[in-house]
Amino acid sequence: MIEHAYADVNGVNLHYAHCGTGPLIIFLHGFPEYWDMWKEQLKEFGKDHLAVAPDMRGYNLSSKPQEVSQYKQKYLMEDIRLLAEHLGFKKFILAAHDWGGAVAWTFAMFYPQFLEKLIIVNAPHPAAFEREFRNNPEQRKASSYMLFFRSPEAEKRLSDNNYSFLLNMAFGEIIKNGVLTEEDIKGYIKAWSQPGALTGGLNYYRATNVDALENPEEALKKPAMGGLLPKITVPTLVIWGEKDTALLTGCAEGLENYITDCTVKRIPDASHWIVREKPGLVNQLIRDFLK
Repeated sequence: MIEHAYADVNGVNLHYAHCGTGPLIIFLHGFPEYWDMWKEQLKEFGKDHLAVAPDMRGYNLSSKPQEVSQYKQKYLMEDIRLLAEHLGFKKFILAAHDWGGAVAWTFAMFYPQFLEKLIIVNAPHPAAFEREFRNNPEQRKASSYMLFFRSPEAEKRLSDNNYSFLLNMAFGEIIKNGVLTEEDIKGYIKAWSQPGALTGGLNYYRATNVDALENPEEALKKPAMGGLLPKITVPTLVIWGEKDTALLTGCAEGLENYITDCTVKRIPDASHWIVREKPGLVNQLIRDFLK
């Protein structure tokens, strides 16, 4: 059974769902998700692990710092390290999607000593993302929504009509396909309606440098970050739904330049929301990798 608890770490109170006992595996969500996106993974990996899915800072039942600067990577990484420490573990497996993946990539670069393995679902390595911004105008176009999410009017527009704009923008296709149930939709609305939660999620975008979107010509004059970042040495699995309309397939290419031990599984008929669409397949790919 999935249970719930809280951890006071790094100046915030993190809510987390957990299941099972054994080696620790932490699952990180992105925007506009919350812990519930990983419920099928908690049930599966709770059979032989302590499977934990926190609400990231700013989301749902976790603390929501008001300052945008509190959503920079250095704080987000430390949240996860200290959550693992709070749970009694020095090393763990980290699985992540979307913004959670951005945190997980950075964690693996700078805190490899804490990781057994890394699992990424539809979240681009920072250097690969920058490369696509530089070289692929289609990716810049696909990422233009990030500018809207940084705008002062984002909260009002996304929450209008009981969050229908956000529901349709993020999940319109999988609602139409019946992937999300009425219960799932109610869960999202309840999570987004927590005081400060929508702003907390949007602050991840506001705390990020988007020069490549705002002024691509100037950004191209700067050195690429690929050679500046530490190479990831943790064994890594990347699962990529190729029907992702926000993060195009180029983001999953060339990862061997940034990771020493990387397995990429591309799923042609899955979208950005592959964890919701194909939980059984995601579980099997993770199982095979952990073996």
